[in-house]
Amino acid sequence: MNDRAVSVLENYEFEVIRTQKSRNAFLCETNKGWVILKEYKGPVFRLELLDKLLTRTSQNGCSRIEQLIRTREGELFCTDQEQTRCIVKTWPGGRECSLKDGQECRMAMNALAQLHKAMSLPSLAAENGLHAISLLEDYEKRNRELKKVRKFLKEKGQKTAFEIYLQQNFDVFFEEALQVTEEVKAYGQVLGTREYEEGGAFCHGDFQHHNLLCAGGVSIVNFEKFTMDCQMRDLYLFLRKLLEKTNWSVPLARGLLDVYDREKKLTAVDMLQLYYRFAYPEKFWKIVNFYYNSGKAWIPGRHMEKLRKLLDLRAVQKAFLEQTFSL
Repeated sequence: MNDRAVSVLENYEFEVIRTQKSRNAFLCETNKGWVILKEYKGPVFRLELLDKLLTRTSQNGCSRIEQLIRTREGELFCTDQEQTRCIVKTWPGGRECSLKDGQECRMAMNALAQLHKAMSLPSLAAENGLHAISLLEDYEKRNRELKKVRKFLKEKGQKTAFEIYLQQNFDVFFEEALQVTEEVKAYGQVLGTREYEEGGAFCHGDFQHHNLLCAGGVSIVNFEKFTMDCQMRDLYLFLRKLLEKTNWSVPLARGLLDVYDREKKLTAVDMLQLYYRFAYPEKFWKIVNFYYNSGKAWIPGRHMEKLRKLLDLRAVQKAFLEQTFSL
């Protein structure tokens, strides 16, 4: 273990038995169980809110989640020799959830439904003046970014092969984005923020297989991207990651939605939220956003591959939407 990790762990009330390097972190076996040490780049005020969220979620019946560990001085973080903020959390152990294992995916979906019930915390939201994110505002912001890039490409002189291909296919996805946004707008307050503000619903923010540990059940870790939003955001992310690897299997999606629904009822508004999250060309927006905000002197070949794959799968994804959602 390097000196930076040693200097941090000395601030905690446990004895380290052994350590091992993990992804951008240190796993530590201590006399009080396993913990994980990792760098924290977010604002300090979010740590206090995260601590309250994890504590109340656990008290609300969802105990298989990580918890922040305070230092001897009662702080939620400490700094290493280079003044980098670090946090220490409990570590439940286990291996990452396998998207190839149907049983583990069903367990993950059940765990997500339980988590969402426990993360309905209106008092915590009210105490901190938190408001839900508007899907319409999110899409309108993305559309402005797409419009900006489309103009940039149109005015750009010498173009790479990727930029030519992107410009040739830009309007197909851009018009799709505008249409979805207009439909979301037409639903008005139904897909707005009021219902979720009143419900005080929090999301994990990054619910995917990397953050799910399987060992006699499913434990959930890495809540640093938590947010207050429609909880279908979590469900959409997990399903999208899975469906991208299974050629958008309708039976698989329906089966997993049934698992969630048995634990936590999916409302008509939930299904609308899910539909429009799948309908919006998010992957295209991500490719465009990454391209525009990175150095354009050299564009990775995988960008072209991703864009071609998106075009190839448009018909499959459209069929998936039509067969999975009855609106």
